[in-house]
Amino acid sequence: MSKVRLNENAEIVKMIKEGLREKGGYCPCRLEKKEEYKCMCKEFREQIADPDFEGYCHCMLYYKEK
Repeated sequence: MSKVRLNENAEIVKMIKEGLREKGGYCPCRLEKKEEYKCMCKEFREQIADPDFEGYCHCMLYYKEK
């Protein structure tokens, strides 16, 4: 079973969480405020569902382990 965790770099986590607050929960790394960019974004939810994917989400807040 796969596991999703926060990035081990506390500074990145802090920066991204501040950005999320400023953008109302939307990925701070993306320009547009679209529903699919609401954290946890659609792209990463699809990657979580992929049993072969391991890696960070777009903004590097979360990491999915196999």
